[in-house]
Amino acid sequence: MSLFMPTIALRKVTDITPEILKKLGTDAILLDVDNTLAPPDSKIPYEGVQEWIDRTKACGIHIVICSNNFKKRIKPFADSVGLDCVAMSLKPFPFGFERAKRKLREKPQSVLVVGDQIYTDVLGANMAGMRSILLLPRSEEHGWSIWLRRKMEKGKRKKIKLYGEDEG
Repeated sequence: MSLFMPTIALRKVTDITPEILKKLGTDAILLDVDNTLAPPDSKIPYEGVQEWIDRTKACGIHIVICSNNFKKRIKPFADSVGLDCVAMSLKPFPFGFERAKRKLREKPQSVLVVGDQIYTDVLGANMAGMRSILLLPRSEEHGWSIWLRRKMEKGKRKKIKLYGEDEG
């Protein structure tokens, strides 16, 4: 299996159901923020995200935000949605994943990484021995580094089928 291939791919975080989490053997989730839970730099989550977080936590799943962004961006957002966080994760390197895993006290194989980028979220999860869900980017982002990552992802994304969609 390629280091750039997610366990599954979905459109948005609210498409993750308890059945999917059970099928993947998930006890904990590491969530990205920008383009996963909220538009880039927004303090307000996408519609339905808070309810999804509450339902998922009620199922006994532990959730930590794991972001490459700065603490001054991530901590207030995490507090507003009732989650702990690890900022400056340096994804795809293992440092942030390890810090988050220690907070969760879980084994890597029971941790699911959810995010919208192949070269940070998916690659990092695979290198850390964790499963991953790749989401479609929901908002436009600006800046040369994200433009470059999205351009590099394009060919790989064409090979990834969204979970539950027919071959058609």
